[in-house]
Amino acid sequence: MTILQIETATTSCSVAIARNGAVLDFKEIDQRNIHAEVITVYIGELLAELNLAYADIDAVAVSCGPGSYTGLRIGVSTAKGLCYALEKPLIAVDTLAAMAAGVEQDDAAMLLCPMIDARRMEVFTAVFDAGGNAIKPTAAEIIDENSFADILTDNRILFFGDGAAKCRQALGHNANAYFLDGFANSARHLTAIAAAKFEQQDIVDVAYFEPYYLKDFIVGTKKA
Repeated sequence: MTILQIETATTSCSVAIARNGAVLDFKEIDQRNIHAEVITVYIGELLAELNLAYADIDAVAVSCGPGSYTGLRIGVSTAKGLCYALEKPLIAVDTLAAMAAGVEQDDAAMLLCPMIDARRMEVFTAVFDAGGNAIKPTAAEIIDENSFADILTDNRILFFGDGAAKCRQALGHNANAYFLDGFANSARHLTAIAAAKFEQQDIVDVAYFEPYYLKDFIVGTKKA
């Protein structure tokens, strides 16, 4: 079971190849507006370095949102194109769930709250337990000092992701709020979820699948 994994939901452009639930190699860069330029290059380089052909891929897994409209569109379009050309199945992995799976921490009682930066004090977020079960469903949240108050009363929560830093001032007063600095989305984080979905044949329709944008894309206009 060899799966090509793609993560482009944030400023991170990341590609990994995993076999039987273990990452063989990966390439990634955390830089805004770089995805379209490097994603296919990274895929080709990874395959060459691992001495694999495109035909050796059994499935393509893609981080499907929520996240950046442009990033998701590039990642999903690339994944769908490969699946069409190679006649391989497409696996969609929830971006926030993959982020939670990518955090290494020893405290099984601590809840995990990945945050993806949206506009101003808004983030795309959810809350998971250590087993990856959703405690609070995915939503676009405007963060203030009362956010997550019901959960923070009795639980410690680890906040992380590119949306967490701006929330520290609003939430940091709570003794149960913890923050993980330096977390970046990675295609490596898709591995366990993608492998499980492949085994269960939990795949999506390549023709009709669309990213989970969560919010409508709004094009800004300049005043004359």
